[in-house]
Parts: sequence; structure tokens; C-alpha cells
Amino acid sequence: MMNFEKRTGPDFGAAAPQYPTQGVPEWYRDAKLGFFVHWGLYSVPAWAVQHGEGVNIPTEDAYAWHQYAEWYGNTVRIAGSPTWERHQSLYGPGTSYEDLADLWDASAFDADSFVGELVDAGARYVVPTTKHHEGFCLWGTETTGFNALRRGPRRDLIAEFHDATRRAGARFGVYYSGALDWHVSDFPPIESDTDLFRYRRNDAPFARYAAAQLEELVARFRPDVLWNDIEWPDGGKGSEDYAVAALLRRYFDAVPDGVVNDRWGVPYHGFLTREYTHVPDIVDEPWESTRGLGYSFGFNQAEDERHSLSGAALIRLLVDVVSKNGNLLINVGPDASGAIPELQRRAMRELGDWLRRNGDAVYGTRPWIRAGERTGAPRAYTRSADAVHLHLLDPGHGEAEVPSELDGAALRWADGSAAEVVTEGAARIVSVPDALRSEPVAVLTAPGV
Repeated sequence: MMNFEKRTGPDFGAAAPQYPTQGVPEWYRDAKLGFFVHWGLYSVPAWAVQHGEGVNIPTEDAYAWHQYAEWYGNTVRIAGSPTWERHQSLYGPGTSYEDLADLWDASAFDADSFVGELVDAGARYVVPTTKHHEGFCLWGTETTGFNALRRGPRRDLIAEFHDATRRAGARFGVYYSGALDWHVSDFPPIESDTDLFRYRRNDAPFARYAAAQLEELVARFRPDVLWNDIEWPDGGKGSEDYAVAALLRRYFDAVPDGVVNDRWGVPYHGFLTREYTHVPDIVDEPWESTRGLGYSFGFNQAEDERHSLSGAALIRLLVDVVSKNGNLLINVGPDASGAIPELQRRAMRELGDWLRRNGDAVYGTRPWIRAGERTGAPRAYTRSADAVHLHLLDPGHGEAEVPSELDGAALRWADGSAAEVVTEGAARIVSVPDALRSEPVAVLTAPGV
């Protein structure tokens, strides 16, 4: 996956616009866990080719066999692709992707119940997709009739998400696709990473259109997180009032403790994003790991347990990311009705249960002097104001070495009980209690470090 903070053109030289100077706020760094919600027209067919272990897809076919169900609107236009063939069979050749808007029934959606599940799973912020690359807006925008208030659900879904999230006491963010909008574009389908930046609108009228939509979202919802995707149209990167520099200045005027990501295609960014990417060590800048529970963000009904993170794997992912100075933005992909599939719900509930026992070792922490160890039983470390937390990533192993920097006599398990530490040569070994060996991650705390 590409890193978008490296894309910063065009070069305006001495006439470069003035960007904001805000850094990443402490609330965001403390939050550690957010939930993405990818929900849109793609949730009606809810399908993409299965990916995963044992599946070998040639690079030249990566877009025709795209792993993301939310890219259905692009893959369905690639003649002969599995998505194209399935669409012809299910809906007939006379049904376009955009026609699916009138098949989208979200009448059973209950925002409070939905958001409640995310918060119960440990979410400190919630970021629904307001408009993905397909161009369908999930709020009652005045910029286009291609929206959820006028078609399909006939509801302002983002307003419902916003109100429910605020009532639940979590931070609210918005995802917005700034550079791609297939509804107002007339390009061939994207079939390569090169096409991703070739087949997009960069003209000033489209930049104004995107700016008007983003301004609506900021004015109506005052989002704590402004999460832009892919980039921003080049026609809106200058010093004009509708350009991204001015948009971001006005956003921070409206939300002084807000935060943005790095996918704007300009020199300024907030936190870094890493999508479906393993980060090997501590990153100095605040960053965010994002991925779906499976291989897709949008719900893919073709996936099963073989393709989706278990609760234990999700917990270990969170600990790994947090130990390296990151937040985890894990995605839930509801079906068209707005229900969270049971496969995803099971992992979420396991995560929430674990965080209720061990959240002090995650929320509000910062990296320690190192993220983990290169040898021995796998461990990760986090640091809070007055303690270091040692996360045993394989407690079933039964024991692990205690690092020399920690006082073994002071180590406590999450329930407050003292750890059993024995000396073997130059090493100090902690024994994991039988009751904790079935945990996905067992946590030890060394106070006063």
C-alpha cells in the first residue's frame, strides 16, 4: 500500500499557499482505538473476489480482482472481471451500479444500537464514510441529488451516526473521498495504481464541488476527525478560498482540537496513515493503522472465518500498533440493512471484553523505550504516566523474560496480583498463571517506572 504523505504536488514555489500549523491533539493520541464504518451502495451487492492465504492474483489483475467490496463501482465496469460477470447474472445487463441506490433498504438501521456496539467494543472515536469513490452522499447534501436522503434509504444517515456517537460520549469523525467521484466523472475504469491518479478530475469546478461538500460536513457535524482519501483535486490546491489550505484553516477555526490525516496531496498533514500495512517499529510521528476485519472495508459476503480477524488476532493487532505510537482504526462493514455481520461482531465483542480488563495498559499510553523484543517469547510494551505495561502476546507459552529495565519484584497482573518471577542465570523469567494462559494477551504492569 502506498504512503500518501509523500504525494505533495503541484509545486507552487514562492506562491505556495499557507497551511495550518496544528499538530495532532492529545485526545487523539490518547484514544488509541477508533472504528471506521464503510457503508454505501456497495453494501447492496456486498461482494468482492476472495483474497487471503493461498490466493495468488497477478499484479496486472489486481484491480479487476479487487479485494475491496467498496470498489464494486469500479470493478463492475471492467468487462470480464468476476464482479462484472456476477453483476450481469444477478441484476441483468440493463442495471447500472448507480441503479442499486433504489435497491438500498436501510429501514432497520438503528444508529444508537449500532454505535453502542462500537463503543462497547472499545471505540473512542467513530468515522463513517460520508461519500466513497462512488459519489453517493450519505447525508442530506445540497450539492447533488445523488444522496441517501433523496434515494435508497431516504434518511440522513450521517446525521444519525453523528447524533448517536455524540450521545454515546465518543468522538465523531468523517471519511470523505476528495479526489475520486465516479458519479461526476467520465473516465475509463481504474485498472492500475497509475490509473488511480490518471483517471480523476483535477479541474477547478470539481475542486469547488468537493470543497462545498466538505464545508457542509464541517458546518453540520463539527467532526473531530477529518479523514480524506486518495488526495485532493489539483485544481483546489492553490491559494484560492475554495482550495484545501483555506478549507483546513476554516476547519481548525471551527474545530480547534480537530485532527486530519495525511491524504490531501499537500505538504501539510496531521497523523500518518498505514493501510493494511505492518509497521516494524516505533514511528516518531503519530500514525494510524487502518484495515478491515477481513480483506475488505465494505462488507464482502464471500468472506468467512478464513478471511477475517479473530478476536484474539484483533487484540494482538491493537497492542502491536499502540506499542509503536499508533492508533488502530479498525473497520466494520455492515450489510445493506445496517446490521453488523455476526463474524465481525464476535471479534468486536472479544476486543471489548479484553479492553474492559486491560484498558489502562492501552488508552492514554505512549511508546516505551522500545516496542518489543527481537528474541524470546513475543512481547510488546506501552508506557503510561507512572507505569510500564508488558504485554505478553503468547501467554499460552507459559513464561517470558522480564526486561532488565523493569523491577521484577513490582510486577503486577491486571487483577493486582503479584507476578511470579524467577532468576535463571542472567535472565529473569515470569511465569504466566494458568488462568491467563488462554488470554489473547496477558498484561503485566511495573509501577513507578
